[in-house]
Amino acid sequence: MDMGGWAGGQAQYVMVPYADFNLLPYKNKDQAMAKMRDLTMLSDIFPTGFHAAVSAGVGVGSTVYIAGAGPVGLAAAASAQLLGAAVVLIGDMNTRRLDHAKSVGFEPIDLNKSDRLGELVENAIGTPEVDASIDAVGFEARGYGAEAHKEAPATVLNSLMAITRAAGAIGIPGLYVTEDPGAEDPGAQEGNLRMRFGQGWAKSHRFYTGQTPVLKYFRQLREAILHDRVPIAKIVNATVIPLTKAPEGYRDFDQGAPKKFVLDPQGILGKAA
Repeated sequence: MDMGGWAGGQAQYVMVPYADFNLLPYKNKDQAMAKMRDLTMLSDIFPTGFHAAVSAGVGVGSTVYIAGAGPVGLAAAASAQLLGAAVVLIGDMNTRRLDHAKSVGFEPIDLNKSDRLGELVENAIGTPEVDASIDAVGFEARGYGAEAHKEAPATVLNSLMAITRAAGAIGIPGLYVTEDPGAEDPGAQEGNLRMRFGQGWAKSHRFYTGQTPVLKYFRQLREAILHDRVPIAKIVNATVIPLTKAPEGYRDFDQGAPKKFVLDPQGILGKAA
């Protein structure tokens, strides 16, 4: 997937490459342990969501639409609020995830109700456009409404270009691959998407893609958590499970559970909670 040659970290023990640079120290252990469920989100989704919101130009008073109510979408929504957004909309077809998004303060957009995203946005905020939008879905997207059962890897990007105002920006933390051999569309098998790029060009949109520079945001997000600025674990519904329960966690997540599963091989998070 062109994401480097390092082995994953879902194991009882891991070796951290360049640990003197990559690890984030904490001066007060007791304070850190009290917030450990929240701080764990710094390892991936919180910086990813924050980078998406920053890249999309979210600021004070912004109206923001986020495609995808999974953990990254929720982290992006939390980040948008932290940056001063006036309203944060989250679109999805999973009603359980939408219910959770609403329970933590975001405006849910049920994509089962229409294949016209602009109308759904207008029903929510009185206008069919937003200042900034975020794609937290990626290449695994499917169509809207009656087309929800079909693979449509470019549908999110096309819909975001339609609802993002002229000169607005689109942050793209959602994963796109250089090739997808199992895709239904021959073009998508080679990483080619059927994008209405001319729409984005005509509206002078800015697109931001790629992996998140996590270290860029580590310290500021750490301080936001430690000083009670953002309850990120609650927002993404962080659910701690032992390593032995990982297969069950993957199964539940694949079935759309509105949770962010966190593996805890040593029982540290369980003790902290």
